[in-house]
Amino acid sequence: MKITRVEVFVVKAPLDVPFAFSQGWVHQRAATLVRLTSESGLQGWGEAFTQGLEPPEIAAAAIGNALAPLILGQDALSPVVLWHAMYNRTRDFGRKGSVMSAISAIDIALWDIAGKHYKAPVSALLGGACRTSVQPYATGFYRLAGQGETARLTEEALRHRESGFRAMKIKLGFGVRDDLQVMHSIRDALDDPSIELMIDTNHAYGRSDAIRLGRGLSDFALRWYEEPVAPEDLQGYAAVRAALDMPIAGGENEHSLYGYNALFRADAVDVAQPDIGSCGGFTAVRDVLTMAQANGVMLNPHVWGTAIAQAASLQFIATIPVTHHSLNAAEPILEYDVSSHPFRQDLIAEPWQMRDGRVDIPGKPGLGIEVNMDTIEKFQTQQETYTL
Repeated sequence: MKITRVEVFVVKAPLDVPFAFSQGWVHQRAATLVRLTSESGLQGWGEAFTQGLEPPEIAAAAIGNALAPLILGQDALSPVVLWHAMYNRTRDFGRKGSVMSAISAIDIALWDIAGKHYKAPVSALLGGACRTSVQPYATGFYRLAGQGETARLTEEALRHRESGFRAMKIKLGFGVRDDLQVMHSIRDALDDPSIELMIDTNHAYGRSDAIRLGRGLSDFALRWYEEPVAPEDLQGYAAVRAALDMPIAGGENEHSLYGYNALFRADAVDVAQPDIGSCGGFTAVRDVLTMAQANGVMLNPHVWGTAIAQAASLQFIATIPVTHHSLNAAEPILEYDVSSHPFRQDLIAEPWQMRDGRVDIPGKPGLGIEVNMDTIEKFQTQQETYTL
């Protein structure tokens, strides 16, 4: 079943109110979306994860110039074969970053087609679902001014609790003193040890400050401490992990089975966080999961894209077995972006909602979604089509 058409859509939506994480200010939400069409007429959707400050045009260019010519005319039902073809073709100028995100988008779309062809959700093609729903955690707590926003961030935590969230991830990395003030205020206001808290500094610190922050939060029983140091500093990850008792998480900026092999060999993390839209798609992340299981590392995907990336992540989360089996084993949880994002709810016909503290995993064929083209047409700034 040949691939006959590759379409790439760049969509952008300026934010009325820009927000910041530790690495800079975000002024727009953007995405690189892919639609593949096969000779049977089946279509599959994929997404290249656009990091907070990443121009979506980079992945779009990689798809158009390097990948589309390679996959056109090839079998749409051979995602693993095509993954290795794409990776090998781009190895000398890819391996990380936007090129890997471009491969991820195509791979996700191929698995979407396969699911529709076999009339099964992607989770079934990957081996079956360990769960049909997942607990979401609120990820937000971005800054509108910078430092000194403790009161506003504390109010945000209370709103998430009222919305039904029982887990939250707080964005830090704005100075250790400011970070500690924010965390103590949030914990005191919630006054509920059953609500799990996580922190994410987006690699704002070197080793010493990362350890100092962790020691300052040693009594918080954090579910994890995310990206304490730069993603390249695997020895730094290991040093932070050795110095602290809390689980250390990372990997949203790591790519492919090769990158994760180095991460695991360095004993760098307790929780691996591949983003399916940048690590290499379903084909790569299933290999990462196998390596994580073999190394006793929990896997909990990073999710910060549009509804397409979220749908792919849900399909993958369905398949993740518990890492440390017990009667009360920790299950993976879903990163649920609560920041301003028009491509989350409006991009698909049936957006999911949290009900009774859970999000249902779609059971329809492929990714289980129907993409709303009106939303794409409203926000697209670039559209390219490549055909046989």
